[in-house]
Amino acid sequence: MVLTTVHIAPLVALIAGILILIIPRLLPFIVAIYLIVVGLVGLNGIYHFVK
Repeated sequence: MVLTTVHIAPLVALIAGILILIIPRLLPFIVAIYLIVVGLVGLNGIYHFVK
């Protein structure tokens, strides 16, 4: 089984949603980390930093 961002994104969103429900103070950190990761994955798709 090959894991790609298509498979990982829903899992990350689910885990983040559960954490936000449990600890609402984590919302800004979870959103910031998610946006950074999505941005890096998107840039990697264009510029191929990691192969």
